[in-house]
Amino acid sequence: MSEQKHRRGLARLIFAFLTLPAVAHAQDATPEDLIAALREGGHVVYIRHAQTESDYADQVNADPQNCATQRVLSRTGWQQARDIGAGFERLEIPVAEVLSSQYCRAWQTADLAFGGTEEVEALNFLPFEDYDDAQVRQMQDRVTPLLTQDLPASGNRVIVAHDDPFEAVTGIYPEPQGAAYVLRIDGETVEVLGKIDPDAWPDL
Repeated sequence: MSEQKHRRGLARLIFAFLTLPAVAHAQDATPEDLIAALREGGHVVYIRHAQTESDYADQVNADPQNCATQRVLSRTGWQQARDIGAGFERLEIPVAEVLSSQYCRAWQTADLAFGGTEEVEALNFLPFEDYDDAQVRQMQDRVTPLLTQDLPASGNRVIVAHDDPFEAVTGIYPEPQGAAYVLRIDGETVEVLGKIDPDAWPDL
């Protein structure tokens, strides 16, 4: 299935059948505003993994422990990940913890950008190409606590994962690959402040 068709199918399920968690969609903050917020700490940055060599739904047959069964980062993706990490360091954005899925393209993005990650199975895809309402709700239940649990006092929580889990929680399809969404958490409410595209970091 193409990414576009997959995206439309998931979005229809979310909005037709489910009540999303409490999500506010500001999304109008500029990259400069987002950087200023991140410097203060206490936010979540959800990064969709960097660009891959090809783009297709691999979650049905992929083994998260075997990179040979998965889409992998392209040369551009490797550079995007390095640029993200360099941007965080240059802009003095504090990072308290880094979480990623177990998929190679996610943990490699995190490792290239931040020097390491804690792999979390709950950030993996469910092994289906088309999700029904129960499966989307399952993704919400798996991912929402990782966003809303108590944030570190000393920095920001970075999550590097995939499109469908993020869309299940927020109703927003994260694009392009490598996009970093900045979230403000207030109790159980997730506010999406905006995003920084992967190619923007060198110029910030």
